[in-house]
Amino acid sequence: MSHYNYDIDDTIVDEELVSVVFQVTENGVGLLDPGSGTNSVEQGAKIHVLFWFAQELYLREVASINFPIRFNQKTRKSVQADPACMDLRSRCPYFYELGYKIAPKIDDKELGTFISLTFNGRYKEVLSKSHGAAFAAVPKFLPLLTKEESNLSEISIVYKAARNSMIAFKEWRLGASRLERVLERKRKPIIGQMHGPTP
Repeated sequence: MSHYNYDIDDTIVDEELVSVVFQVTENGVGLLDPGSGTNSVEQGAKIHVLFWFAQELYLREVASINFPIRFNQKTRKSVQADPACMDLRSRCPYFYELGYKIAPKIDDKELGTFISLTFNGRYKEVLSKSHGAAFAAVPKFLPLLTKEESNLSEISIVYKAARNSMIAFKEWRLGASRLERVLERKRKPIIGQMHGPTP
């Protein structure tokens, strides 16, 4: 019996639309191509299908998967310029997982490296920005995170811990300055005590 993965995130990734090009003419699948007037898809036809179906077509050598626009050179340059400010969620909520799944099936040797470097760069930026974030403001970069980044308990735990640490430090520093002023007043000697008791 085959092993079935019940991971909801994995299922959602498989529902992403990707573009494929048919390498052969296939009969009985004309519904896949809205522009086809017959019940077949001609060789060279480019259509959009769900990723799970694209994988099946690829494995059967019926179609090749086109390079997704989500990972094009424009996206790569933008990510390299400022990883944390890039809105990857709008490009694909499961940016990393789709990238890793699709990388071996397309003709791009650098996609896997790009995905890995992007995740590492954004992880560091999240940690860095969490230390400098304002007290009450929700950081602007949080809505830009992909589902994988949001689901990582480590990021949210570290982020919250870093923010709490900064808040505690600022509160301590403000409290410490008041305490120092109070202690400074208490330390000032009384004039009678400076010279000792009078005879």
